[in-house]
Amino acid sequence: MEKPGKESKDSVKQSAIHIETIKKERRQQKLFTEFSLNPLMKLHVLPDKPMSRKPPEVVTEDANFIQAFHRAQEEPTKKYSMPQTESQEIGWISTPLAVVDRSDPRFNFSRKSTDVTIHKELALRKGAQ
Repeated sequence: MEKPGKESKDSVKQSAIHIETIKKERRQQKLFTEFSLNPLMKLHVLPDKPMSRKPPEVVTEDANFIQAFHRAQEEPTKKYSMPQTESQEIGWISTPLAVVDRSDPRFNFSRKSTDVTIHKELALRKGAQ
């Protein structure tokens, strides 16, 4: 009692097609046995609970790593003897050219009071009250 327009399904032929499909799929599959974290994914480290009894991890300090870390944090003038880029050339020599002398009025502009500044100071004090 087959319907017109439909072919009869041959179970042997269907089974052969199914087996061939599985073989092709298995050829393309790769078995991964080594796993690692994705370096591009942000890792959220959660701290332990404050009342937990678990002892903290003991981490051995690596002196070479700590020294390299501190060296990387130094400013460029301490790391290198000469500027490495053109933009570092600006301001590379940061020591003052002249000796700082507080008694020299040409370089020391200390705050001075005049009759105008005293008047303004009094006006500001009255306004604040």
